[in-house]
Amino acid sequence: MPPLMISRFGNYVRIVPLELDELPSHPVLEPPGPRKRQSAGPINNDAKDNPGPPRKTTQTVNGSDASTLDAYGRPKLLPFIDAVLEQAVTFMDEILPATFKPVSKKLAPPAKAKVQLLKCEITSTELKEIPWLESKVPRDVPDDIAGIDEAWFARKSLHANYQERGTALFSEFDYGIRSDHPQHEQDYTPSVFDAVKVLSWNVPPDSAEEGPVFRDYQNVSMSRTSGFVVVQIPVNIKSLAHAFYSNGRNVREGNSALKRKKPIHGVYTSIERCVLTASNEIEWTMATASDAKGWLPLWAQKAGVPGAIAKDVGFFMKWIEEKRAQKGS
Repeated sequence: MPPLMISRFGNYVRIVPLELDELPSHPVLEPPGPRKRQSAGPINNDAKDNPGPPRKTTQTVNGSDASTLDAYGRPKLLPFIDAVLEQAVTFMDEILPATFKPVSKKLAPPAKAKVQLLKCEITSTELKEIPWLESKVPRDVPDDIAGIDEAWFARKSLHANYQERGTALFSEFDYGIRSDHPQHEQDYTPSVFDAVKVLSWNVPPDSAEEGPVFRDYQNVSMSRTSGFVVVQIPVNIKSLAHAFYSNGRNVREGNSALKRKKPIHGVYTSIERCVLTASNEIEWTMATASDAKGWLPLWAQKAGVPGAIAKDVGFFMKWIEEKRAQKGS
């Protein structure tokens, strides 16, 4: 992959989970204390005499970091939101068109639109070249980056902006995908049986009547009048008392046999973007990388992902139709 393209990769929208001290400050989170950030760049002063893996150097949190990090080295909330959204949009607008290869087209009934499937492999070598520290909001290079590859799959579909069977209005896409995304995804996806809110952050309100505005993003529920983006990134919350499945609390407190099962902790990241085109159609694009862990090998997981994400389009349209029926429309 061209180095210039790798330089556009984000350091947050990855399958490597964020640690708790890489999140914006929150009353539930302990201040981590001042720290230094690590970079995985090689030092070549003794490379000829002592070849081996790249050594780490440190960079003190100061200078250009001051505007995006707090005194404890945590990212400030609004710069963090801006960085994640910007990386997601860059991924959809630049990286996906330039690096993903078409796989096939599928039908996803009752959706009328055909679903184009695509894929892209990002190697651990390429991930290591991401500007982890040099990005607007720096992030430590993960210790295990050398053993991580990302297998990305994406889908694209074009939908008529109508309130009829097999398609939906843009406002229905906005409601179903952007608004309360985890809960709605649970509602329309058969394989998702629960969604638990662990932490939430309040974005300082702006003077705008429609909600907080930050740079190009309105309502920082991540929406604009002509489109919206929804981003999901993994976070390691096993040590957090407020967690439910990640720390095993569900085994004792789950309200059903299914919710009391011991979970396998996979990792998952995704970007969904809906844009209202000049021809008044809705372009729905989704890209995801994941590792479900457990007994199923990664090659087998990869084989099942394209079909699964295509079916999601049909699941969503069926759910929207059911919502209309409930409203009597």
